[in-house]
Amino acid sequence: MPRVFTTLDEVRAAVGEPIGPSEPYPVDQARISAFAEVTDDEQWIHVDPERAAAGPYGGTIAHGYLTLSLISHFRPELLDFTFGSARVNYGVNKVRFPAPLRAGSNLRATVTITDVTETAAGAVVTAKYELDGGEAKPACVAETVLLIVS
Repeated sequence: MPRVFTTLDEVRAAVGEPIGPSEPYPVDQARISAFAEVTDDEQWIHVDPERAAAGPYGGTIAHGYLTLSLISHFRPELLDFTFGSARVNYGVNKVRFPAPLRAGSNLRATVTITDVTETAAGAVVTAKYELDGGEAKPACVAETVLLIVS
């Protein structure tokens, strides 16, 4: 169940509060291979389970950009902004991939709103996402910027 925000003041009040974790989301080899095909990034560490078994991670791993893109899956599960006319991904300030996301892992997300500003176009909400794939460190840490259009 997402945290529902009906006003910008409610969003401001939530700054610094972790929200989540999400439900687990499976990242299997079929999803990794489909992403590889669509992006033309078919490096063996992502798509060749036999070769990857002898590689540094003992199996295939998801692309960092696949992991990052799954924030779009998690955001509506964690956050629901019911005000404004639209929500637009405005950018990403910082992204890191501290640990591999192994094929077959379940990914979970936690989000913390870190900043809220107002512009002529609408409210700009900056949030830090941590995507946990079961390793000691997160699979992805990203600071995203969302524009809630007036």
